[in-house]
Amino acid sequence: MAISPEFAQVLAHLQNTAQTLPPLDLYAFSNLGPQELEALEEAWPGVLAERRINLLHDLSEVGEANHEVNFDAVFKLALEDEAPEARAAAIKGLWEAEDVTLIAPFLEILRQDADVKVRAAAASALGRFVYLGEVEEIPAKHLRRVEAALLDTINGPDDLEVRRRAVEAIAFSSRPEVPPVLEAAYASDERLMKVSAIFAMGRSADENWQEHVIKELESDDPELRYEAVRAVGELELSSGVPALMQLVDEDDIQIREAAIWSLGQVGGDQARAKLLDLLQEAEDDERDFIEEALENLTFHDDMVNFSLMDVSEDDDDLGLFDEDDDPVPPVQDRLN
Repeated sequence: MAISPEFAQVLAHLQNTAQTLPPLDLYAFSNLGPQELEALEEAWPGVLAERRINLLHDLSEVGEANHEVNFDAVFKLALEDEAPEARAAAIKGLWEAEDVTLIAPFLEILRQDADVKVRAAAASALGRFVYLGEVEEIPAKHLRRVEAALLDTINGPDDLEVRRRAVEAIAFSSRPEVPPVLEAAYASDERLMKVSAIFAMGRSADENWQEHVIKELESDDPELRYEAVRAVGELELSSGVPALMQLVDEDDIQIREAAIWSLGQVGGDQARAKLLDLLQEAEDDERDFIEEALENLTFHDDMVNFSLMDVSEDDDDLGLFDEDDDPVPPVQDRLN
């Protein structure tokens, strides 16, 4: 079965570098059928590298904005592109994919690709599968395979950029080797490795990293401070709220927005009051961001209250409250 005349025209547009690719053509690459994919594979080598790279970046942007499209077939094709930037862009396009058949090519790229940025991109992408393994969305054998490769990379001689991305990726894992890895990364003399350590601590869902994270909220390094601010939100550290309330006044817009986001993640009365104050003073371009943080805060606080209500009801079922709903004193108090 031949491809449609419409898709043939799209391929002709792709190969014609004298003209910009029409934006509507991008959607023709979504959910490609076997015939269309075969035709694209044949045409791909004849497309200029810059054109291929731009296409992959454009498809990623469309995919982030529209979750109804699926360009995975194009990204998988580009994993073997001769241009390193195209391979890196293809991996980025597949970062949210949950297809376990991607593990093997990502591992091969991590171990063998000649380009540092491509290997680093593969390390980052493998973090998705560590997370999926931890929440039991993929078989444990796949998780163990990915974890082993990332630990080998971390402990190996690869470039700093690749090793630090592997540290970030392994942070989802509950393996006992991981906390020492993060501790060593934090103690590193390499500034970027330390930045990755704070990022990984936030990703770990382990409040034991609270001391390091809170400390870096006062760092002179803006990148470290930014990652610490994000980590406070990821870990929902209420002890970081006072610092966040100051950091929302930062001149650095990224740190300011991260602090607003984290206040929404941590929740609580102090965070709500601060966000409401900010909302009253906000310019139009920032109002939506603050309102979204307030929505997250409301959801967080509602979930906390719901959990507390569940505990109260369970206690009541166990007979820990009397008929008037007054708490019964603890056993040791009643015995005194």
